[in-house]
Amino acid sequence: MKKLFLIFVVCSFVACKSKKNTVDAVAPEPKVKKVEIVELAPEIKDKAYELGRRVLMTCNVSKFKPFNTEEATASVIKNMTKDRLTKTCLKFRLKYGDFRDLELKEVFKNKTDKTTVFRYKALYEKKIANKELRLTMNENNQVSAIKSLDWVDQYPKSEKPKEKTAATRGKAEQSGAKQQKPL
Repeated sequence: MKKLFLIFVVCSFVACKSKKNTVDAVAPEPKVKKVEIVELAPEIKDKAYELGRRVLMTCNVSKFKPFNTEEATASVIKNMTKDRLTKTCLKFRLKYGDFRDLELKEVFKNKTDKTTVFRYKALYEKKIANKELRLTMNENNQVSAIKSLDWVDQYPKSEKPKEKTAATRGKAEQSGAKQQKPL
């Protein structure tokens, strides 16, 4: 009986040791990678700056030069209307004063959709303004998205919006709530 118990203990000990996984897993490469600003080509930085500045300067001068197909994608050209900009600019000017300039703070490359995200801190007349202009450029160096957000120091790791279920869509439709698109 003692021998049987001893054999059982030795076998269970060996069995536990044999389950150890010896394969080292390689850490997956991040999908979004921060890029040093000095590593970017000056013409790409300048183009992003000029396009972002053009949008925000509209608030000061009330004249907007629409994007062309070399500067932006069709969806951005379609959504960037003078009426939409005027509404946003009115809110921003009342709250923050005149737009002054943009400061490039961070640049990120997204490997899955091959876009480059430029994070600018928007400087306004009033010091209470703490806004970010996030400009996304695709692989053809066209603006594929422009957003104005409140500045946060940490770039979000995931920007995927919460998926709407049929129940939440129904509630939004019943309340008559409209989704607002970012600037």
